[in-house]
Amino acid sequence: MTPQTSLAARTAEQQTSPDLQWWRDAVVYQVYPRSFADSDGDGMGDLPGVTARLPYLRDLGVDAIWLSPFYTSPQKDGGYDVSDYQDVDPRFGSLSDADEMIARAHELGLKVIVDIVPNHSSDQHVLFQQALAAGPGSPERDMYVFADGKGEDGELPPNNWTSIFHGRAWTRVTEADGTPGQWYLHIFDTSQPDWNWENPRVHELFQDVLRFWLDRGADGFRVDVAHGMIKPEGLPDATVNSAGLIDIPEGEVPIYFDNDDVLDIYREWRPILDSYEGDRMMVLEAWIPEHRLPLYIGDEKAHQSFNFGFLQARWGVETMRAAIEKPLALADAVGSPTTWVLSNHDVIRHASRYGFAPDYEFGEGLRRDEIPDAELGLRRARAATLLMLSLPGSAYLYQGEELGLPEVSDIPDELREDPSHLRAGVPGRDGCRVPLPWTQDAPGYGFSPTGKSWLPQPEAFGPLAADAQDGVEGSTLEMYRTAVHLRRELGLGRPDAAVVFAEDLPAGVLGVIRGDVTILVNTTDAQVELPASSVAGDLASAEVLVASAPTSPGTVPADTAVWLRTS
Repeated sequence: MTPQTSLAARTAEQQTSPDLQWWRDAVVYQVYPRSFADSDGDGMGDLPGVTARLPYLRDLGVDAIWLSPFYTSPQKDGGYDVSDYQDVDPRFGSLSDADEMIARAHELGLKVIVDIVPNHSSDQHVLFQQALAAGPGSPERDMYVFADGKGEDGELPPNNWTSIFHGRAWTRVTEADGTPGQWYLHIFDTSQPDWNWENPRVHELFQDVLRFWLDRGADGFRVDVAHGMIKPEGLPDATVNSAGLIDIPEGEVPIYFDNDDVLDIYREWRPILDSYEGDRMMVLEAWIPEHRLPLYIGDEKAHQSFNFGFLQARWGVETMRAAIEKPLALADAVGSPTTWVLSNHDVIRHASRYGFAPDYEFGEGLRRDEIPDAELGLRRARAATLLMLSLPGSAYLYQGEELGLPEVSDIPDELREDPSHLRAGVPGRDGCRVPLPWTQDAPGYGFSPTGKSWLPQPEAFGPLAADAQDGVEGSTLEMYRTAVHLRRELGLGRPDAAVVFAEDLPAGVLGVIRGDVTILVNTTDAQVELPASSVAGDLASAEVLVASAPTSPGTVPADTAVWLRTS
């Protein structure tokens, strides 16, 4: 298949290998429903909007979609504050809309992964409201992590833990009689109380949630904060540094994450998934030290965990190679394919990240005064994507990256919704969640029939709209389409296919050999000449299958990746 293949000719022929479980080499597309496509004109994306755009994703060549939460929610944290795990928020539609979306996806050959949020709920969840009303010592309150405060009158929090969203991780409640009462734990926002996983009823609740969505046809789950549910016994204080902040050694996580007993939850869930036909799966969002990842995956636990080391790797041969070698070795140790990801709903889009120097230190979101080199960022992002799509295992794409969308940093403060911004004034994650541009000349770039958009779209989105790139040779969209389809055609995603690194290349060039395909990434700022003789064969005259920028025979331009067939 070539870059010139027409869109009409691209159908669902690029599905997973028939002799593999589908998730082992899948390309998965993350949909953030609020910002994907709006069908009813209210300025917020919805499930009917997703359903209408599924053919676009089919033609992109992906195997599955993963949807961020669309459950009933006050939307204090973009839907990750769930008040009903078994219903659809009216903003996004209804359960029947979810059923229609899943059925239509299956008709098009697409699997559907839904988000599950087991560490915490919304404070509007009926069980938390019951816990508040029932009081200390009650079975209702035992569903969440409540504790008495310290100090003479319990006026101090139970320990010194701090929230991921800044500030302390405890909030004191007022009891039914009007007196100050216990404290509840919220590792995230105050509106997100943590479930008490020491209570068997919590285990039963989430087992029911799994079955509910599996019965409706979900093919798998992405598990939010998958390393978080179990808290250390006794809720001990964390050590603090000289600044009075929780001390987290390099490469480690806070005291309330990655406790061993969390693994038992996945041992409970795995038989449920295995009892359904169709290779149902779960992939974990676990921000943990790399050496701990193998503990979470395997035949009796989760199928996959996100490999965030690749996302965090700086631009350069040594860092990018290490971010490939380490997870491949760890995954091989437990017989599970690794995953690859460059962008998602929680991080700065890689088209902007790569526009800074490799050693640039980012904060929490992109500030208005942090202005990337947009051309360089997109050029490197395209190259990094070709590298990612050449690797064995599953690749996860975030909506809009196939259009080359940048991070949006100039959102007015009064429109930002991220809890980190509201609690601490940092930019937060809204910049990667701006609604997608579908049509260059339409109001709101076609996101909504009325032109409304819950976050403002920048003018830079216009030329990047899907219709402006469709069928345009060399566009980012067409590069993604070509690479995703070639990945399947060439079997590059197969986890049993070897990865060999070429050692005899010009300085600054990363070479990955996959059978008769060699992937080269020139991380330098100058064009390099390819050797006629190398461990990969005659690269100077090799066939170019796809490139992230225009190339000349026998060369790789600066900040460019190319797939070459050497025999």
